[in-house]
Amino acid sequence: MKKLIFILIIIIQSCAMNKDVLITISTPYGDMKAILYDETPLHKKNFIELSESGKFDSTIFHRVIENFMIQGGDVNLINDDNLIDYTIPAEFSSKLFHRKGEIAAARMGDNVNPEKESSGCQFYIVQGKVYSEEELTLDINALYGGVRRLLQEDEYSDMRQKFIEAQNDPEETQRLAISLSSICEEKYGIQIKKNISDEILKAYTTVGGVPHLDGGYTVFGRIVEGIEVIDKIAAVQTGPADKPIEDVPMTFKVERVSKDKITKNYGYTYSE
Repeated sequence: MKKLIFILIIIIQSCAMNKDVLITISTPYGDMKAILYDETPLHKKNFIELSESGKFDSTIFHRVIENFMIQGGDVNLINDDNLIDYTIPAEFSSKLFHRKGEIAAARMGDNVNPEKESSGCQFYIVQGKVYSEEELTLDINALYGGVRRLLQEDEYSDMRQKFIEAQNDPEETQRLAISLSSICEEKYGIQIKKNISDEILKAYTTVGGVPHLDGGYTVFGRIVEGIEVIDKIAAVQTGPADKPIEDVPMTFKVERVSKDKITKNYGYTYSE
């Protein structure tokens, strides 16, 4: 009898280990289904608790910027009795970045939050835009530093004049700077190209996202179905502080689903 009970416990534990949480975020513009990353356990646990407890229900997307992100989940806007004032330690991973559809934690700025700790409830979903390979791999600050040194030399006085004429045209200024990149690299030993993994490069040049946020905010989940809803919400009319003119409320549903089913239905592959 004890042996049978032991076997049943092992089976139950095995089944539980093979399941993950699937969260449905329902909005007036459609449903989004999300998974949360095991690489960010503190954020995952917190998001599940807020979703299951109902605290997230009736929160709104209170900050929406098209081609950037949609931000919501501020429980404190709808509940003065039980304010959420805690933060969550940052959980950065080089594997997790701001491609379109990623869920990340909002936070206070570096001046008051040097540890980059996350808000206890506010999150955003990435929309962003598609980038060219050059935009992603070019270290623009290093390039302009080299160009400034180059233009101080007399032999580049003609090019200096072109920069003066283009000072009110950012695109032309960048084009001129790029045309001098190889000279700056050779002359000053400046590394102008950034090293970016093939995965990140492919994502940002196809799906898109917001690369400049990488390493600054904790990415802890992904929309695996309903990604088109992001575009619909991002396109709404907004007023002061980027708040939608008409509220965009949310409700949350939490399900325990086998990892195999999540992979089969939504294409998400779990790490070994």
